[in-house]
Amino acid sequence: DKTHAYNRDFFKHHVHNLLRLQRIGVQKTYRETQRKSKENMTLVAYKALPTFERLRQEGWAVLSPERSQAQEIRELHIGLLNMMPDKALEATERQFFRLIGESNQIAQFYVHPFTLPELERSAEAQSYIDEYYETFESLKKDGLDALIITGANVSDPDLTKAAFWEPLQDVMDWAWENVTSTLCSCLATHAVMQFQYGQTRASLKNKLLGVYPHRVLERNHPLMRGVNTVFDVPHSRYNEISRTQFEDAGLMVLAASHKDDVHMAVSPDGFRQLLFQGHPEYDTISLYKEYQREVKTFMNKDLRTYPPLPHNYMNAEVQKIMKTLKKSAQKGQTDWPLTDEDMCAMIENSWGDTARSLVGNWIGLVYQLTNVERAKPFMDGVDPDNPLAVL
Repeated sequence: DKTHAYNRDFFKHHVHNLLRLQRIGVQKTYRETQRKSKENMTLVAYKALPTFERLRQEGWAVLSPERSQAQEIRELHIGLLNMMPDKALEATERQFFRLIGESNQIAQFYVHPFTLPELERSAEAQSYIDEYYETFESLKKDGLDALIITGANVSDPDLTKAAFWEPLQDVMDWAWENVTSTLCSCLATHAVMQFQYGQTRASLKNKLLGVYPHRVLERNHPLMRGVNTVFDVPHSRYNEISRTQFEDAGLMVLAASHKDDVHMAVSPDGFRQLLFQGHPEYDTISLYKEYQREVKTFMNKDLRTYPPLPHNYMNAEVQKIMKTLKKSAQKGQTDWPLTDEDMCAMIENSWGDTARSLVGNWIGLVYQLTNVERAKPFMDGVDPDNPLAVL
């Protein structure tokens, strides 16, 4: 016990010194970036959803209904089908709310979160959903301009075994006929590729976890305007759809890694479905939190092998800290001496600007193509089989 206490105290002292040397400069840059982004947010707090208050507390500019109604600006209604597990439910909600809110300084965004009843929930999570989320039936009645579908925590390659398989198909079938464009993240991409395009995902030999560079393959596509020709994207998954599968199904691959691992593709019409295999919405410490959970599982002796670090994610100083932590954990240490604030100050975010650009382009195109009436997907004169042709 004395040895463990000594190691823990030494570790905390080591981390403190490293942070003290780096924090001032990093936090100054981070605060300036956050300040500029927060000034540009145009979310409307149309209900008492806790995420709105949380964003206000973080300094984001969230419009009140009274303020929004005083502005003569076109509003957009965006659905968020949140399929993430309970622990990630609210965090995922906030991540996509931020991305949407930062994407355009003019439009007013009404983001409508909903989920699928078939997803198993704890009593606490279900209570939150019952109070703050909307139903798919009500959204079908009112209509949506755009839809975002998150991933879900399902590692089995065969998605047809999942309880949400058929209800998810119902949502996607409805969206195809009634929504201007749908953005799918990770598992949602795999699902739509299977039931709409007949392409089944395959298991990876090892989990893909980290931040990976991708290159733009279609530089002239409107979704890629202003996007760096090479950009990073976080990934966290056990399965994949290959580039060959995307292309055999008639989809256009917009961005892939040097190994041809696809991050981003669009449906054959060029816009109505935007498919991500990565997670551009991730916060700076999202991968760290996932790694932390796995290390804690090892500490609790529920995992035999110590988990590897996320690829290309932590700089040399953070890796040094994690190496020290690994030695302590392997000797029996069970507490976690780092705070999320520490990690926010040290981990570098190399994907956020591109994520905002991509979502901004997507929202901008939706804005130009959608009908003023929420129940109609396109304005008059837009061909659903080639919607971008009018631009």
